[in-house]
Amino acid sequence: MRVLMVAPGTRGDVAPMAGLGSRLQGLGYEVAVAANPAYAPLVVESGCEFRPLPGDLAGLIRQPAPGAKASSAGVLTFWRKLTEYMDDAATGTLAAAEAGADVILANSVAPYAYDIAEALGIPAIGAHLQPTEPSAAYPPVLMNSARSLGPLGNKIIGERAAAGPAPYDAPSARLRKELGLGKQSRSAGERRRRQAHATILHGISPSVLPRPADWHPGLVMAGYWWPAVKADWQPSAELVAFLAAGPPPVFVGFGSSAHIDPAFILEASRRAGVRAVVQGTEGVLGEDAIGIGSVPHEWLFPQMAAVVHHAGAGTTAAGFRSGVPAIGVPVYTDQPLWASRIASLGAGPQPVPYKKLSPERLGDAIKETVSTASYAKRAAEVAAAIAAEDGTVPVVEALRNHSST
Repeated sequence: MRVLMVAPGTRGDVAPMAGLGSRLQGLGYEVAVAANPAYAPLVVESGCEFRPLPGDLAGLIRQPAPGAKASSAGVLTFWRKLTEYMDDAATGTLAAAEAGADVILANSVAPYAYDIAEALGIPAIGAHLQPTEPSAAYPPVLMNSARSLGPLGNKIIGERAAAGPAPYDAPSARLRKELGLGKQSRSAGERRRRQAHATILHGISPSVLPRPADWHPGLVMAGYWWPAVKADWQPSAELVAFLAAGPPPVFVGFGSSAHIDPAFILEASRRAGVRAVVQGTEGVLGEDAIGIGSVPHEWLFPQMAAVVHHAGAGTTAAGFRSGVPAIGVPVYTDQPLWASRIASLGAGPQPVPYKKLSPERLGDAIKETVSTASYAKRAAEVAAAIAAEDGTVPVVEALRNHSST
C-alpha cells in the first residue's frame, strides 16, 4: 500500500510523521511525506520518499523576542500570507497525490487533502498532533489559551471556532472547483465527516491527555509518533565534554516558534544557579553553558536536570518521554494546552507565558523545578506509562480497515 502523509507546517509537524512513516516502511508500506523543502533531509533520512510542498511556515510564524514589538504588518497581512502559504500547500498536495497514493494521511491544517482524495477516489485519514475536535474536556486550541471555559463553554466555543473562517478555506474551495467536485465549504466537509464518525488518528499519548468521553468512535488516541533515529548520528566532542564536566544542566530551546538572545537565557540560568544547554546558537557560552544546533531530543533530554521549551506537541512529548521535569513557555495555538498538561500531571511548574517571559521569571521557574523532588518523580512515572504505549499499532489497524473498504 502506498501511503502519502501530508504535513505542511514546521519541523515539529514533520518529524513525528516521518518517524511514523519510517516504522510503516519497516512493515512493508511504501511511504511518501509531503512537506516544505527545508525538511527534505529529515524525510529522506527517515527512509521515506520526499514530495515537496512549496513555502516556509517557520519563517512566517516566528515570534519576536519577549518584550520586542511585533511586526507592524498587522493581522490582515499575516492572514493573507498564511492563506497564500496554505494555497501553495494545497497545490503541492495535489501534485504529491497525483504522483501516486492509495491512501492519504493528512495533518490538522491540510483539510484540502480530503477534497483531493475524494477527486482521486482514495481514502483520506486524519493524522493529527493536536486535539482539534470540539470537546468539553479542553478549550479550543485556536484560542491560544489553556483556560477552561467549563465543559459546556469549551464544547460550544470549540464548535464555533471549528465552523469559523480559516486560512485553508479558500484553497479548499479552489481545489474543489478545479477538480470538478460539488460545492462544499471546508467546515461543512468537516461536519459531514464528524457525523460519519470518520477516522482521525491522534499522535498523542492517552497518558498525557486522556481520551475525552465525548469523542465519537472514529477519533483515536493512538499514542505518540516518535521521530526516526538517525543511526550514524554522533554528538560533538565539545557537547560530550560539557555534559561530563559538571552536574546535569538545564536545556532551553524554543524550536521554530521563537528565538531568544542567548544572553537572556544565560541571565536566567545563572540566576537559578544551573548550567545550561541553549538551542539556537552553537559553541561554548562560558564555563556554565554551551550552545547547540539540532541534537536528537531522545539522546539529550534524559541527561538534563530539566527542560525548558515552547511546549510544541513534539517537544512536549520528548520531554515527557525523557522522564525529566519540564517548564512550558507557550507561544501560540496548542502550546498553552501542552504546557498546562505538564503542570496538571505534576511534571513541572505552572507555565510561563512567552509574552510575560523575563530572565527573572524564567530563572525563578528553573530554580523551583530543579529543587522540587515531586516534579522529577511524576515525570519519571509519566515516562514509564508512555514507554508501554505503541502509537504505530492503531495506525496500522486504520490502514488495514480502510484498505478493505
